[in-house]
Amino acid sequence: MKMKSASFRINSSRQFEIIDITSRINDEIVDSGIGDGIINIFSRHSTSAIVVNENENGLLNDLEFCLDNLISDKYGYEHDRIDNNARAHLKSFLLSSSETVPVRNSRLDLGTWQSVFFIELDGPRSGRTVSLSIIGQTE
Repeated sequence: MKMKSASFRINSSRQFEIIDITSRINDEIVDSGIGDGIINIFSRHSTSAIVVNENENGLLNDLEFCLDNLISDKYGYEHDRIDNNARAHLKSFLLSSSETVPVRNSRLDLGTWQSVFFIELDGPRSGRTVSLSIIGQTE
């Protein structure tokens, strides 16, 4: 059994942005030398999220629409008195800061339509960090 830690940085260009990070994660798995196991993908930021879902433009637009309607800007949130980004924090509560995914043959063992996404909720930002913990058998 082997464990490998890695991380990479992401820059966002919009306040809300969904970034497919699947290929970057697969590259890190290959570099780790782990063939079969699990990987935990974690965002180190409380105004972002990591999710697994289908990479289809309509669905991704629907996610933004739903989040914007669930957490409206028509309300005054207490946290906005500190740094005016309460909506981003509240949206991250509904999503997740991490995902754990099986690894098979040195790749994410995702379903046919699944991808791993970093979701920016308070951008644009530079230097966001995604941390990876890969545990498993070496090839």
